[in-house]
Amino acid sequence: MSEPTHAVPAPKTWVTRSLDAIERVGNKLPDPAVLFLLLMFVVWALSAIMANMSFTEIDPRSGNPVVVNSLLSGTSLTQFMADMVRTFTSFAPLGVVLVAMLGLGVAEHTGFINAALRAILSFTPKQLLTPALIGVGVLSHVAVDAGYVLVIPLGAVIFYAAGRHPLAGIAAAFAGVSGGFSATMFVPSALDPLLAGLTQEAARLINPAAEISPLNNYFFTTASTFLVIAVGWFLTDKVIEPRLKNTVVDGDVSEMPTTDPLDAREKRGLITAVLAMVVMIALFALSLIPETSPWGDPVGAEAANAHRLLTFTAPLMQSIVALIFVFFLVPGVVYGMMSGSVKTHRDVVAGMSKAMSGMGYYIVLAFFASQFIYAFAQSNLGVLLAIKGANALQAMGLPLSLTLVGIVMLSGFVNLLVGSASAKWALIGAIMVPMLMCVEQAVPSCIGISPDLTQAAYRVGDSSTNIITPLLPYFPLIVVFCQRYVKSSGIGTLIALMLPFSITLIVVWTLFLLGFWALGIPLGIGSSYTYPVG
Repeated sequence: MSEPTHAVPAPKTWVTRSLDAIERVGNKLPDPAVLFLLLMFVVWALSAIMANMSFTEIDPRSGNPVVVNSLLSGTSLTQFMADMVRTFTSFAPLGVVLVAMLGLGVAEHTGFINAALRAILSFTPKQLLTPALIGVGVLSHVAVDAGYVLVIPLGAVIFYAAGRHPLAGIAAAFAGVSGGFSATMFVPSALDPLLAGLTQEAARLINPAAEISPLNNYFFTTASTFLVIAVGWFLTDKVIEPRLKNTVVDGDVSEMPTTDPLDAREKRGLITAVLAMVVMIALFALSLIPETSPWGDPVGAEAANAHRLLTFTAPLMQSIVALIFVFFLVPGVVYGMMSGSVKTHRDVVAGMSKAMSGMGYYIVLAFFASQFIYAFAQSNLGVLLAIKGANALQAMGLPLSLTLVGIVMLSGFVNLLVGSASAKWALIGAIMVPMLMCVEQAVPSCIGISPDLTQAAYRVGDSSTNIITPLLPYFPLIVVFCQRYVKSSGIGTLIALMLPFSITLIVVWTLFLLGFWALGIPLGIGSSYTYPVG
């Protein structure tokens, strides 16, 4: 009788070994809350040292040399203490997350999300879950930052319910929401007019009459959606998920969705809840149609209604999180009433309370993250690094194609230090846009790269490194989502998950942009590749 044989684990590839090492090192770092505190102390010390230095770099916002502010001066310390509560309560992701989670908490507590996911899984091919999830993540940009609090946690739930690893679902969703931040699935996002406005201001330093279309990168960003989905699909299924097969799901998953068929009560509740959601969406859509819709920006009353609705200051764009709250609260309650999981209003309040109790750790992280980001911004260290990088790139005098690659890399690096996409472009764009417009001097004008192309290069670099920077305001929240399934998850876990996406995206997406340029495919509406247009 022969001895029983045992399967020998396949040897790990060098990619897997490298990512495992990154995860181990990253998870040996202090708790993220303490890490933000320590980084804040480092910024304080550096600011005190560098405040005595003089710099020749010009701050494009003021036209004066950059000055590093000492955060250890008496004035700065007292101001820090005076602003501490305001810094925390005004931390943008905090309110977004908590308000959205109130509605989502009710929908989850009553079983609406559970039932909806089981219904979706019953007819969605398992092999198409990944691209579908990434596509939804890209589409979520229309709702500004809603994808972080809606799509990413649902990605984990969907994968787990389908028998796949939940961290792979988080990775795929995060790649779509944040890695594909500059991709647009047919519908422009509010980021488009914001960046175009900053580009126009920078271009007017050379040409006071310059006009930049809000959709100057629309064709490129729409085509980029399919690139992001393809890259994310391949990496999730072929690299990330195989690496996670030995990672044990040890979190509290007792209430996670199953793949069991819906019973009669659940079907009745789901049908009624979906009908309620459809009616709400229809009524909401009707309110958007009139040219005088109150959802539009009143400042741009003379503009087309679609443009009025998409400005950052439009009530519609300011109400996205509130709309998420309502659009999940109402169907969640309707489902609960029809299925029997909600008997009184106390059950609804219990769902909200449960959602908030799960956010305790994130609230602590948000407090320390907000204080660090405030200190870093006040010090001006990020501004100094951004301008030094832009000036160094200009001094290299590289060929135009390599200069574009340099902009992508510079944007990706600065993204590790400055979280806001608009703040980074306000700094980098004010230098790079006019510089590239005047690559060649011609009396009495300039000849060079168009602002549209420079902006597109920035967007590639900015998106590609979003998913690996702990300074992304939502990064701590994604760590919390990971810990819900794998308790040992930390910053290293998330960075190791997302690093393959980041490296692949920055390389492939840059080549994609250069291909657009080489083939002369229009970047967007009213765009060009050269300045002046020719």
